[in-house]
Amino acid sequence: MILDISTWWQALESFERIYWIIAIVFSAIFALQLILSFSGGDTDAVGDAEMVIDDDAGLGSQYFTLKNMIAFFTLFGWVGVAGTQAGWSKPVVVIVALLAGVAMVALMVFMLSRILRLQQSGTMEIKNAINQFGNTYLFIPAARDGTGKVQLKVQGSLHELDAITDDENDIPTGKLVKVTGIIGSDLLLVTTKV
Repeated sequence: MILDISTWWQALESFERIYWIIAIVFSAIFALQLILSFSGGDTDAVGDAEMVIDDDAGLGSQYFTLKNMIAFFTLFGWVGVAGTQAGWSKPVVVIVALLAGVAMVALMVFMLSRILRLQQSGTMEIKNAINQFGNTYLFIPAARDGTGKVQLKVQGSLHELDAITDDENDIPTGKLVKVTGIIGSDLLLVTTKV
């Protein structure tokens, strides 16, 4: 078996050997990266190196990442191997392999941009409470004489927030209110006049 591999390797041209080396080395790295990604272990090993590349002020683009480089050379190597096996000329093999690598990087960037659009921070932005309806949780004194609490849904989840009112009468617990404004950074202005 080892003799067969050695004989096969010796029969290859140096041009074809280069593509085999690139394909095998980067496929092994790609497989390791894939295994670490699924097991959660790529945070320290790959993440730090990628962060350095991503945060490089000179590059400043999501195209130049460690993962994209690995994907580029993996596809570049295998397309080069396939092209040499098919009998294509050397310039055609190089051009097609380069185009395949670039296409792979473009596909990864496209997929990543689509995935990042789905991402939410989960942090509630209080301005999104304006014009929302809720119920009084703790009574709210009239004419800004004190603070009460309301429960309302903001950004898809239920929140209990401090509130005051300009209404002339106290707002009792359980009353339907509408948020009309925000005072300061986290105090709701509500009314029963919905």
